[in-house]
Amino acid sequence: MKNLYMKQPEIHWHNVGQSYRKNEHFKWCDSYCLGIKVIDDQHKRLLEFVNDLYNCDEINEGEEYIYFKEIIAQAVDYIKTHFATEEGIMLATRYPGYEEHKNFHNDFILKVVRSVRDYQAGKRLVINNFTHFLRNWVLSHIAIVDVGYIEYFKHIAILRSDGSLLLPQELTE
Repeated sequence: MKNLYMKQPEIHWHNVGQSYRKNEHFKWCDSYCLGIKVIDDQHKRLLEFVNDLYNCDEINEGEEYIYFKEIIAQAVDYIKTHFATEEGIMLATRYPGYEEHKNFHNDFILKVVRSVRDYQAGKRLVINNFTHFLRNWVLSHIAIVDVGYIEYFKHIAILRSDGSLLLPQELTE
């Protein structure tokens, strides 16, 4: 049986300064669920990263760089894991929109990496604006782009009660 579930990376948070508080600015809504547990869980985690970045506003300016750098590094790694999970399922199911979807992912990663490099090079980055960009991209990507492959999966795979997919090749193994 093909294992399309990638091991989730362990996230280690370090409290930066005494003013650090983890607030939830954006809550996950069931309407964001696509119905595939591993994908939904990863989408929830991406929204948690957005919340963590919003918390940059709640720490002092001297700690902001360290906090941002730590969170964004972990977020970028996690985004790559998430994209690899989605793309792995797409390849395994021969999703016809794979190339276009992968291009959306690549464009997003380039924008994030470019913004982070600019910030690290001393260019001003309004973290709130950057965080809004991340939130809007994640939520619109789920609602518009990811829905396309979910519809395809519903036609070619069986969704198990635990939220995992049974792919056509698994039915014949």
